[in-house]
Parts: sequence; structure tokens; C-alpha cells
Amino acid sequence: MNILIIEDEKPNANRLIKLLAELREDVHIMGVLGSVEESVNFLTQYPHPDLILMDIRLGDGLCFEIFPKVELHCPVIFTTAYDEYALRAFKIYSLAYLLKPVEKAELKEALCMYDHVIQETNPNKALDQLVDYIKSKSVIYRSRFLLPYKDGYKTILVSSIDYIYSEHKITHLVLDDQTDLIVPFTMDELEDQLDPVCFFRANRQHMIHINSIYSIHNYFNGKLKVILKNPLAGEIIISKEKSGQLKAWLDR
Repeated sequence: MNILIIEDEKPNANRLIKLLAELREDVHIMGVLGSVEESVNFLTQYPHPDLILMDIRLGDGLCFEIFPKVELHCPVIFTTAYDEYALRAFKIYSLAYLLKPVEKAELKEALCMYDHVIQETNPNKALDQLVDYIKSKSVIYRSRFLLPYKDGYKTILVSSIDYIYSEHKITHLVLDDQTDLIVPFTMDELEDQLDPVCFFRANRQHMIHINSIYSIHNYFNGKLKVILKNPLAGEIIISKEKSGQLKAWLDR
């Protein structure tokens, strides 16, 4: 089995190599890469491995930056110290999401998953099976936020959010009582974490809750203008390309 390790911390990479050697006799480590740039260069120049063990936070960014640049032909086991990327990870060919320090038993179980889905001689059929397996996983969307407050923390229920906006690369939650709160997530991360039945990514700066909409109006060039119930929200313009998605979302 050819395995590629994408991990920017040498002790963690060495631990994975040691565990793999203990679990499988047929493992060949194709390389250890520590950055998005290295990974893209490798995967575009060399044959893809059978499996990738991939850290999420790398030296030059998040590993998710790799996937728009490379069409992967193998599954991924994510290894990370952070649990907030799990939903985003499972949208990719992810077999497992292991939190550091990776335990031998958890890695063994993940490798067994690989054996289970990659059992056909036809690689395309095996990959289709893998995709079906991943899609069958139940997705649990975020229901609350735990945010710093004075000398402690407070819980914000997702159901109390009217809309979300980004300004100067800072993400804000606006609640139904017009409270404006800053959260340490990007809009892309929140789009993955929040239930798409309730939230719609209107544009790069706005995400709206379905119950926050007051009215929708035709705009020029096929665009739509959305007015929210919150008087502080202002007008939100939906592009021509996204107008159809908005209508479909509201017409479920």
C-alpha cells in the first residue's frame, strides 16, 4: 500500500510512520510533505498514492486549498488537533477524521475502512463505493456557538441567528434581537457547519436564515433583491447565477 503523509510537524509525521509500520507490513511511505505548495507540486507530478494521511493546518495554509488545484484519485484520512473542520473534511473523499495524538486503535479502524471499500479490482467502481460510503454518513450541523463573554463564555443558539456577514475579513453573527457578535470562523467554514435547509449563502459577504427574509424583489439583469426583517440589514443582492438557487431553496 502506497501512502503519502502530509504533515508539517516532524514528531507527528514520525508517529504516523511508526504506527503504520506496526499495523501493516505492506506499507510504503511515498513521502512526507509539509505544505500546501509541496503537496500540489507532488500530486501534479507523480502518481497518486493509494491513501493520504493529511493534516489540516499546514505551514502555508489549510489543506483544503489543495483540492481545487488537484483532482485526487485516492481517499484521505485527516489527522488534526482541531475538530471544527470535520464537516468540511467529509465533503472530500474522507475515510476518517482522527484527532491528535493519533491513537493506534483509531488508525487501525480507519485502515480497516479502507480495506472494506477498496475491495474491487475495478478502481473506478471502488472509488464509487467509497463516495457512496462517505455520503451515507450522517452529518451533524452546528446547533450552537460558545463565545467569550466578559470573564467567561456564553452560548449562542444557531436558531437565534438572523443573518451572517463578513466585513474586512471579520465574520459577524446578527441575532434576532439585533445583537452583533464576532466569531472566529470564515464564511466558507460556516457554510459547511450550518444546516443548508435553514441557511443560504447569498453572496460572498452574506449568509441568511430562511426565517429572516421579509420580501424578495426582482432586480436588474436577472438579479434578486432580498429585504430582511432586521432593519439594520439593508438590501442583499443575489446574483443572476444564484437567483435560481435561492428560488429552489425557498420552494422546497
